[in-house]
Amino acid sequence: MFTGTAIFDLLLPGDSRSLKAKRSYVRPIVAALRRFEVSAAEVGALDLHGRAQIGVAVVAAEAAHVREVLDSCERLVAERPEAELLSVRRRLYGEED
Repeated sequence: MFTGTAIFDLLLPGDSRSLKAKRSYVRPIVAALRRFEVSAAEVGALDLHGRAQIGVAVVAAEAAHVREVLDSCERLVAERPEAELLSVRRRLYGEED
């Protein structure tokens, strides 16, 4: 069994000056990520209005499948026009970890 995680650091548009506005950008991204059958949530920068960190976790029998799913998630986030992807941190955990 292999698990993989990714944290996407996002820059949100300038009009996200309230937590309500921030949620209006983050919620659709998280919903879109969940279509890949991953666990996804806002995990960081919770008090910053112009930034967001979204975490994704996936479990699979093969490491290649974990990488494939995380690649798809990264592409989806990078292609979203409403947010700029600043960085991605990924980790893969195997049976020995």
